[in-house]
Amino acid sequence: MAPPSPSARLTVLSGPSGVGKGTVVAEVRRRHPEVWVSVSVTTRAPRPGEVDGEHYWFVDAEYFDWLIANGGLLEWAEYAGNRYGTPKAPVDEQLAAGSPALLEIELQGARQVRERAPDAQLVFLAPPSWGELVSRLAGRGTEHPEVQSRRLALAQAELDSSGEFDVVVVNDDVARAADELVRLLTAPPSGLPSSGSTAGGAPE
Repeated sequence: MAPPSPSARLTVLSGPSGVGKGTVVAEVRRRHPEVWVSVSVTTRAPRPGEVDGEHYWFVDAEYFDWLIANGGLLEWAEYAGNRYGTPKAPVDEQLAAGSPALLEIELQGARQVRERAPDAQLVFLAPPSWGELVSRLAGRGTEHPEVQSRRLALAQAELDSSGEFDVVVVNDDVARAADELVRLLTAPPSGLPSSGSTAGGAPE
């Protein structure tokens, strides 16, 4: 087998809840359909409109246990009583073919990828400002104030972790952030900005 292309980089996108990771990845898919995005497995039930194999691979707890036991997941984590993970085989196949791969996962999963695939490029998606993130989280529904406080405390802790990432991209414009993410996906390793550098300005 030929060695992977220098552009065959595994890129992980993470960031705080409410920052718009899913929206940016959806824009990447729309503007750059050639980009391969990993589909996670989950033990939660499908929501209305979700398609198996497109939004997630929906599996039962027994199969998820089997994937863990047999090294089938690059990373996994539990949220709100359900488990989510990245199937390892499709990522390996994509990289072996010389093409970049994109994962959209939470902070816990990103840390696991850093341990298991140290050459991976970790990208942190940040809000334009703390006030903007608070506004986005508050606009998600009519949650109890204590629930909102816990969510904001978690978001602050997640923002504080941005220094663990190779690059910070600010989601001040979805289209611009999507294009910047694709540029990072396809740039040669030597073109990777130094750790902690920021694209699109720094959040307040």
